[in-house]
Amino acid sequence: MTKTSGTKEWAESNVNCYYGCSNNCTYCYAKRMALRFERIHTDEEWEVMKPNQKNIDKKYKKRKGKIMFPTSHDITPESVDGCIIVLKKLLKSGNNIIIVTKANYECIDKVYAEVLSKKDCTPNRYINQVEFRITVGSISNDILKKYEPNAPPFFYSRLTTMSLLSSLSFKTSVSIEPFLDKNPIELIKFIFKYGHITGNIWLGSMSGKVPNELKPNYTTENLLKIVEEINELPEKDRTRIRYKDSIRNKLNL
Repeated sequence: MTKTSGTKEWAESNVNCYYGCSNNCTYCYAKRMALRFERIHTDEEWEVMKPNQKNIDKKYKKRKGKIMFPTSHDITPESVDGCIIVLKKLLKSGNNIIIVTKANYECIDKVYAEVLSKKDCTPNRYINQVEFRITVGSISNDILKKYEPNAPPFFYSRLTTMSLLSSLSFKTSVSIEPFLDKNPIELIKFIFKYGHITGNIWLGSMSGKVPNELKPNYTTENLLKIVEEINELPEKDRTRIRYKDSIRNKLNL
């Protein structure tokens, strides 16, 4: 069986429609590649989102398998209008999409209003074509602010969005990649209790250059401790944890 990694663990293809991302997360892989290949020269350049007009104007056909949207930027106040244009085209063509976002509540509410709901809001349009995967790396808003400077807070924006989407009967799941707390078990339990998600929680380590203060998070010893605590969760929760390749490969899971 072919092993998958990165975005291929979630979808067969991906679509983006902006360069840069105003969240400006310190660990962002796309930003790191843009700096490496000198498409940008500073973090501040990455923070200024620029439309990829070619992808916004493009006509999209039905693709095989799921599409992950977006992957190198988020749906933010700066990009939401362009994202709505692209989402409409992708869904109208019959594509199945995993919308991956840190869940700015106002932006996702706008996506719902302009793309996913009918005027009477029932039934939801495209309900069987869309899954929302909310990304959150810590239960602490202070830690999120440190590593994701401009991203929305957890308790108001991300948690609220999870609950709202689930109440509207959309498929919902969570990505805790990278996990920023030394042990993400408190966050995992909290999401299962209050997030009302319908799908799985994906857990992964940080890639690239890891800050010294986070290195203890990703040692083999600590990862084994986390897996042990997850194995002690109730079966209904334990069976919904998925480990990303960054953990599976290190622990030979």
